[in-house]
Amino acid sequence: MDMTAGTGKTRRNLVAELVGALGAEIADGTFRPGDKLPSEARLTERFGVSRTVVREAIAGLRADGLVAPRQGAGVFVLERPEEPEKPFHIVDYERISSVVEMLELRVAVEMEAAALAAQRRSPLQEEAIFDAAAEMRRCLESGASTKEADQRFHLAVADATNNPRFREFLEVLGLSMIPRAALAGGDQRGDPAYIDMIAGEHESIASAVSVGDSAAARDAMQAHLRNSMSRYRELIRR
Repeated sequence: MDMTAGTGKTRRNLVAELVGALGAEIADGTFRPGDKLPSEARLTERFGVSRTVVREAIAGLRADGLVAPRQGAGVFVLERPEEPEKPFHIVDYERISSVVEMLELRVAVEMEAAALAAQRRSPLQEEAIFDAAAEMRRCLESGASTKEADQRFHLAVADATNNPRFREFLEVLGLSMIPRAALAGGDQRGDPAYIDMIAGEHESIASAVSVGDSAAARDAMQAHLRNSMSRYRELIRR
């Protein structure tokens, strides 16, 4: 691949392209951990760039932790470092107290989300909230998993704040947003009586948002999440 022919690209662009090309080959296994990269001369010939560009690209790969030089031997591919756990994903489902901690954080954020949704929701967003609440009922009646409907409801409320940071926060939570499936050993259907209670709480939140009552929406969301915490605390006592 000739990176210079007829392009008039700056050296910086050439370096970035070479870093990208070699990085992709490391990622797809063309070069595996422990493999030696081709020599500067071979990379220069293969990519149609100067040795200066090759050296700067290798320096970039070193800075990314992908390669390291060995004196007198060449440049070798390193083991890829493990990606750190994403924030809020480090939840120990063997410890109910860890789940309660996440719910306490959600109470603080989602109470305000519900209040803002009551003030700012559009007709379309209001409809999405009610649709998600109704889907929860349908899943309950059919015996299907309610996890997705539960997530959809809370995301719909977050969207109705018209502040995208609320949705981003909930999406970062991932599985810890709806922990009962993990605690139930993978059975996402849950106890029908408990799901019925959750569905009713969702409907109370939706109604408060619909009439534009910020205080009632905040209180309904708080009651909903605190009821969940009470259930998990009961599990601790058991």
